[in-house]
Amino acid sequence: MSTEVVTRFAPSPTGFLHIGGARTALFNWLYARGRGGKFLLRIEDTDRERSTPEATAAILAGMDWLGLDYDGEAVSQAEGADRHRAVALELLDAGKAYKCFATQDEIEKQKKITNKDGKALFRSPWRDADPSTHPDRPFVVRIKFPQEGHTIVHDAVQGDVQFRNSLMDDFVLLRSDGTPVYMLAVVVDDHDMGVTHVIRGDDHLNNAARQMAIIEAMGWPVPTYAHIPLIHGPDGKKLSKRHGALGVEEYRDMGYPAAGMRNYLTRLGWSHGDDEFFTDAQAREWFDLKGIGKSPARLDFKKLENICGQHIAASDDAALLHELQAFLAATGQPTLDPAKAALVEAAMPVLKERAKTFPELLEKAHFCLADRPLDIEPKAAKNLTSESRGILNDLTPQLQNATWDRHELEGRLNSFAEERGLKFGQLAGPLRAALAGRAATPSVFDMMTVLGRDEVIARLHDAGTAEGS
Repeated sequence: MSTEVVTRFAPSPTGFLHIGGARTALFNWLYARGRGGKFLLRIEDTDRERSTPEATAAILAGMDWLGLDYDGEAVSQAEGADRHRAVALELLDAGKAYKCFATQDEIEKQKKITNKDGKALFRSPWRDADPSTHPDRPFVVRIKFPQEGHTIVHDAVQGDVQFRNSLMDDFVLLRSDGTPVYMLAVVVDDHDMGVTHVIRGDDHLNNAARQMAIIEAMGWPVPTYAHIPLIHGPDGKKLSKRHGALGVEEYRDMGYPAAGMRNYLTRLGWSHGDDEFFTDAQAREWFDLKGIGKSPARLDFKKLENICGQHIAASDDAALLHELQAFLAATGQPTLDPAKAALVEAAMPVLKERAKTFPELLEKAHFCLADRPLDIEPKAAKNLTSESRGILNDLTPQLQNATWDRHELEGRLNSFAEERGLKFGQLAGPLRAALAGRAATPSVFDMMTVLGRDEVIARLHDAGTAEGS
């Protein structure tokens, strides 16, 4: 009987949802969702001084924007402290952990003496001490880490990774005040939550060897580990502020669509043949651990923009309008009123071509959003000379009785230009200025079709009667 796949994302609430953390969450989500399993969220808030409710809220908001739904409620690691402590005491009673009474000074002095392969290790004199010799003073509880042989982490990404036990120390399970450490809490929570696959950054690979010591001491099943390489900047160095945006919400606020971000982050360090653009359904079907590379992935904003542009172009018009409204709300901008929203949705087939972000989409939609009289940018105003304003005035009667079909509009405008001895480009410039107040716009025929007869004629009248530039 096969075991249900259970993955988890376990961020520390000490700041925003980092782009690397978002990819880790996405990989866990894809792996579980593609196999009908569960994807769980655990907030690792054991560092009470640095953990904040604001950071937790930012993590939840980032996951919500990315569309990474999780099963059940988010779990607080700090709330499980009693359970973590109970496991440490169980190991103590079983002789697989011990009380260590060494002071910090004693630890530092001993580390200077015990230095293997350039690594300072603490070898506690209390590991095998007779309990009758225990002093009456504070102590920590340490795991009895095997001292001979090797610990092998069977990793689905990195392969078999071997650690010499002689270079590992008896790490602390419980501090002197009785509080459990992170290393213990992670193992207990993963076991209690039924996690079958631990998919996380390869900066946790060394932790896996230590955590296996607890797992094996408790006789628990070892989960499948998959340690994924970190994300680097375009220069190949560890991602940092100098490379630009780090938090998921920054990407949201820059106007990247969530579907594009999911596609790009999935492809960042994972591959399915040569496929670059794919849907969520395809990602869930295709994603596996074998496709994850061993080398760090490099963030590439040009690729991100290209993928996002493809997703905008492929989106349903109504869904894209909904996401555009959400972008405006998230960035503190006024959302579109029903009339403007209807115009933008009608124009969406034109707007979404070659738009890579929502700000680009909004710029293309300027002709829908502008109110009369239009504020005409200087570059466009150059096209509104006294001569061209006269031409626009002469054009208006030609449009009064048009059926307002794009094909007919093209015919009428081309005939009008030909009668005036104009190339169509000489007519298009003044029309762009009159209809949008911009020099760069969608096709004049597309703008006219979307705006409708009355609005087009009104805008042409405004431009035709405006004072000279």
